Amino acid sequence: MNTIMKSALASGVAVVLGLGVSACNRNASAEGPTYAKVISATPIKKTYNNPRQVCHEETVTHHKPVKDSNQVAGTAIGAVVGGVLGHQVGGGRGKTLATVAGAVAGGYAGKKIQERQQEKDTYTTQEQQCQTVNRPYSKVVGYTVRYRLPDGTVQTTRMDHDPGDKVEIKQATVVSSP
Repeated sequence: MNTIMKSALASGVAVVLGLGVSACNRNASAEGPTYAKVISATPIKKTYNNPRQVCHEETVTHHKPVKDSNQVAGTAIGAVVGGVLGHQVGGGRGKTLATVAGAVAGGYAGKKIQERQQEKDTYTTQEQQCQTVNRPYSKVVGYTVRYRLPDGTVQTTRMDHDPGDKVEIKQATVVSSP
């Protein structure tokens, strides 16, 4: 009886193993991964701005504050000098006319001379000049992948990495029953 049980047990194991191997062979192609050929993998980029402040020292010229912004002193001194010089010319009524003309011309010349002197009266300082500069940079955030399926159709998907030359296809498989 012990031998009969051993024989029956061995036969049962053999049948089960045979059926299991047969089932594995039938489903082997359906269970393995399927791959498609990658046609292209185009990077998807996102651009970011990196603002930063850039500063430098700059020489700036300033005009000294003017005490006599209307150039009254220059006008008055010029008028007096012009009047004196004009008085030296001519005689009689001509002398008076020359004195008035000299005073007017001298006043105008004195005003312009003082104005030019005030424009030249400057000083310089070093000042920090700053500006914000945007420095854009791009970062790859994914890939648009085009691939050809084994049946020849072309499909597109987005992936977070470059898949290389092939991509695994996840598809539902139907296993036929014996």
